[in-house]
Amino acid sequence: MASCDCNMLPRSYSAYQVFDEITAPKPRLRLSWRNLSLHRKPAKWSRSLRSGPALEVIKAEDMGKTQVKDDTSRFTWIQIGPNITEEQKQAISQLPRKMTKRCKAFVKQIICFSPETGNLSDLLAAWVRFMKPRRADWLAVLKQLKLMEHPLYLQVAELALLEESFEANIRDYTKIIHGYGKKMQIQNAENTLLAMKRRGFICDQVTLTVMVVMYSKAGNLKMAEETFEEIKLLGEPLDKRSYGSMVMAYVRAGMLDRGEVLLREMDAQEVYVGSEVYKALLRGYSMNGNSEGAQRVFEAIQFAGITPDARMCALLINAYQMAGQSQKAYTAFENMRKAGLEPSDKCVALILSTCEKENQLNRALEFLIDLERDGFMVGKEASCTLAAWFKRLGVVEEVEHVLREYGLRETYSKIPASQSIAL
Repeated sequence: MASCDCNMLPRSYSAYQVFDEITAPKPRLRLSWRNLSLHRKPAKWSRSLRSGPALEVIKAEDMGKTQVKDDTSRFTWIQIGPNITEEQKQAISQLPRKMTKRCKAFVKQIICFSPETGNLSDLLAAWVRFMKPRRADWLAVLKQLKLMEHPLYLQVAELALLEESFEANIRDYTKIIHGYGKKMQIQNAENTLLAMKRRGFICDQVTLTVMVVMYSKAGNLKMAEETFEEIKLLGEPLDKRSYGSMVMAYVRAGMLDRGEVLLREMDAQEVYVGSEVYKALLRGYSMNGNSEGAQRVFEAIQFAGITPDARMCALLINAYQMAGQSQKAYTAFENMRKAGLEPSDKCVALILSTCEKENQLNRALEFLIDLERDGFMVGKEASCTLAAWFKRLGVVEEVEHVLREYGLRETYSKIPASQSIAL
């Protein structure tokens, strides 16, 4: 009569004990083929009986580490003990209490991982082999690593894509591409995109938009434009993120007019990007002293249903100031106050600079008096602008006398002494 010899682990033996506890030698059990069903595998073998080479587990307390060995690979499972660094202890102490044991054990190993202890892919393989993680476990681990800003986050995420239990989808690839893009690791991002295509996933608008953002920040306008054209070829309506990413690419490249063309294209389709995109385009025109372009963008902001804030108004005023259009600068300032916006110190300084450029000292004083009557106190930037102007005119004492008469001594006292009368 034939017989079968096998080493079995009792069903009550947890998978976690493979790494943390001693496995005592199991008695050799002789089973008769007569008692085995040829049609159905015994239920108690479903989790305990492993196919393939036998595994050897060495007690961690005795050896300081646990080794999992088979014929094809060897991985050293680090013993988390008192020898770890303070930084590692701190990271481990911050792990969520609700995290499952299988996930927590894996994250601890990653925290204490170093190239000297083994290969990261072997670590993942060992965890998959013994813990049998599901997608929820993978996501919990990756979420924690990302929250910790762990340097191995993206590497673990890429290796997870290859595991069947991870059940990878296109968004998983997109997240990795976005992660590499934020670090300006262009080649890694492109490699991930290529791997995604090779595995049968088709690029969608979200993934391609992430690529446009990455190329835009890297200053690669050509690749940004090519990728944007790929988005158009998908035949789907472009969303605000896709449009916004390309507008920002043009802004960074200094091609403000082409960015504005896209804004008009969006308006025709009733697609409106976030205020940060409009502000970036407005800033570009403002810094160039292009008052007409700044005015157009400022009107587009209101047309998109966005209420301009004090910073946007300051950018418009700056455009007028640089263009030497003082009256329009005053009008923009007054419109801001009528809209109920508190003028910033920057806005006041810009108006004073406009007055200085046109040598309108009396108008500047009247402007300051009006602000004082409304309870506005001149801040540091405006005070420094005023003091520097008075110094160049050589009329510090005369202006101080005038300010005393109008009761603005408190406002004028904000001017740093080193730049006022003492100058």
